[in-house]
Amino acid sequence: MKNRRLEKFFIFIVITAMVVMASLIFTGCGQGSGSGGSGKEAKKDVIKWRLQTYCGPSMNDDVIGNMVKEFNEIAKGEMVIEIFAADQLVPHGELFNAVQSGTVDMAVSDDESMGSPADVAIFSAYFPAAGRIGLDIDVLWNRYGLNEIWKEAYDEIDGVTWLSQGSWDPCLVASTKPVRSVEDLKGMRLFTSLFNGKFLEAEYGIVPVVMPVEDVQMALQTGMLDGVTWSGATELYTTGIADVCDYLLTNPISGAWSGGFFVNTKSWEALPDHLQRLIRMMIQASNYYRLHWYWWGEAKYRAEGSKMELTSIPEDQWTGVEVQAAKYWDEFSKKSPRSERIIKAFKEYAETRQKAGAPYTGGK
Repeated sequence: MKNRRLEKFFIFIVITAMVVMASLIFTGCGQGSGSGGSGKEAKKDVIKWRLQTYCGPSMNDDVIGNMVKEFNEIAKGEMVIEIFAADQLVPHGELFNAVQSGTVDMAVSDDESMGSPADVAIFSAYFPAAGRIGLDIDVLWNRYGLNEIWKEAYDEIDGVTWLSQGSWDPCLVASTKPVRSVEDLKGMRLFTSLFNGKFLEAEYGIVPVVMPVEDVQMALQTGMLDGVTWSGATELYTTGIADVCDYLLTNPISGAWSGGFFVNTKSWEALPDHLQRLIRMMIQASNYYRLHWYWWGEAKYRAEGSKMELTSIPEDQWTGVEVQAAKYWDEFSKKSPRSERIIKAFKEYAETRQKAGAPYTGGK
């Protein structure tokens, strides 16, 4: 009798243990697979970043947005980057500070106009680097040591991590009045970048105007502006500025400009290694895309575009930024030892291009 009780008790213990083990197994499976379990799913929080660019909404997709979409798809819900146009989250001139404080996680812009305090910032945008086209800009940063100089400069600034520099389009003059001589430029009110504005004011007597990008078209229509010297033909047609300008001066102010990719340091360091690498790949894909997109657009819209009449100033009257580059190089090389290293790279590449001849120079 006693043995039977012990036997029943033993069977009860075994059955209870089996039920508990089965419950644990099925609960674990349910949590792992997302179905069939009574427990709650263990979900990871999605990492969300906000990225603001220098340009208006119509440009965002080609500047970086197309590659951000690719990134979001590849990240498979682990991370999502939301993209915003210039001034949507913060005024463009405060963008660097916004990245530094974490209000914005990432920015795409030239260094200077976003308010970067780095001593290298002046050499971004349309500063006369040693080149005629976007490919020259990429060569300077990737083959002549400027990537290392930029990293060194931004490593001295807390809160912001510089990831890459890339090239953008040439700078032409689009206007509501025809420009066929240097005299035609005098007194024209042109929306322009900071460096180009100073250069054009000194050389040709234009009146440089700075305003939010979204106000430019209305200013052209109301006569507040006579034109823009902010981009090449590709951007003029993409943004719709070509719709309110009648003429395009083909003499280049500058052949290309340099811009960068900046992230909030805390946001960046919080990412796992594979997402950091994916962001770097996204940036490189964007740099490559813009290179051929601008090169395609400049030819297409000059050859086939019907919205603006092409004009030109005789070569003996024209002095583009590159022609006077040496003057600016000597002036800015004196600002700091780092500036001197940058100008040294410009001069070395300029000398190499000159020795190589066409197509690296403007000659035949």
